[in-house]
Amino acid sequence: MPSRGLAANVCGEQVRLALLEARPAGLTARQLVAATGLNLYQVRKGILYIREVSAMANLTPLIWTYAGGYAFASSPDDWIAYERSRLRTELTRIGRFLSATVAPHAALTPEEEWIKLVLGQLNVVQAALNLVNKAGV
Repeated sequence: MPSRGLAANVCGEQVRLALLEARPAGLTARQLVAATGLNLYQVRKGILYIREVSAMANLTPLIWTYAGGYAFASSPDDWIAYERSRLRTELTRIGRFLSATVAPHAALTPEEEWIKLVLGQLNVVQAALNLVNKAGV
């Protein structure tokens, strides 16, 4: 019978410890593979576990930058810069989703209940993200 691999919490803890040891510097995914002995899939599984569970449980905000990779940054300025970057990314993604898929769907079937719900909710999300993005300028 094939092995099911390591549990997400095990991968997450190994990645978390490697990032704590590297602190304040960050590690790329490839560097995490070398530091933990996990394979790339397990490192990504560990990062996902940190994002979903461990970061909040240990109060260690996880950020990612092109230059440094994944890191537990200790500076609120780093957290805010990462949060602003992610908000801009998500705002762009939602805007493109609205213009490329939802708006044409709404134009073709404007009375459909589903599209009314989706359009209403996504417009609210987009407006909220716009407000947060403008507040950060």
